[in-house]
Amino acid sequence: MSSLRTLDLNVVADLVDFIRGGGYVLDFSDSTFSEFFANELDVDIDDARYADRGGSKGKRLRRFLELVDDGTALKTLQALWEIRQDFLLRTGRADPVINAEARYLAILNRLGGSPAAASPQEQPKAAFDFAKMEMLKQELLDLTALAPQRRGYAFETYLQKLFTAYNLKPREPFRNTGEQIDGSFVMGEQTYLLEAKWQQLPTGQADLLIFEGKLMSKAAWARGLFVSYNGFTPEGLHAFGSGKRTICMSGEDMWEMLNRRLPFDHVIDRKQRRAAETGIPFVGVRDLF
Repeated sequence: MSSLRTLDLNVVADLVDFIRGGGYVLDFSDSTFSEFFANELDVDIDDARYADRGGSKGKRLRRFLELVDDGTALKTLQALWEIRQDFLLRTGRADPVINAEARYLAILNRLGGSPAAASPQEQPKAAFDFAKMEMLKQELLDLTALAPQRRGYAFETYLQKLFTAYNLKPREPFRNTGEQIDGSFVMGEQTYLLEAKWQQLPTGQADLLIFEGKLMSKAAWARGLFVSYNGFTPEGLHAFGSGKRTICMSGEDMWEMLNRRLPFDHVIDRKQRRAAETGIPFVGVRDLF
């Protein structure tokens, strides 16, 4: 049986019943609902075992998700999400479900669909604890009251705590010959080196080039995350150019992520994918989700 909780199944219901109401699944008719399960999952959703708690499409989906393994539940929800997004795009409707994508991504994490999962054989990781996310929001706010020198070091420690919350195996700041690295973390099969700055002015080209230079001296699979609380200058980003190993994150990104309860690992995955597709090192969270 899947590791989905009642709370998760209630979220799924919210995500799929907004078109036709409770008991329905998106805009499926009885026949297209059966076809979806047959074609996408090779499953007979009309089997009596999925209707032992009610025969509506919504109740059969809920029972199916309860009975199957995490991998099958994950595949099902990903397919349903694609159909949901296609419906919203085709109809031009705004998403009526508050914070829909963040809630969906949290369920994926619970099922082992986090970008940080190293292999399908690992035990599924728990969805992120939203109470802990609220604590992280408060701790980030508390950093603003610190003196500038203390704040820089505290910011590095804060980021380590954030990485730990997502099981990203963080390493504390370390020094190689002639250079300082503010830390690292592992996501999937990629190692990310960290540069963290909390300074009065936005980060410009010079600091970005220095960090990129550090990356270029490392293994080819090493990536970089440059977190600048006060963001980056447009001129610096333009001069820095495209096609680099570094992706960038601002303080505004962090607040947007925490306020919307977007899982950090999915944010980094989305930033990395956009950078790979466009070559642009910094795209804000508001434009990605």
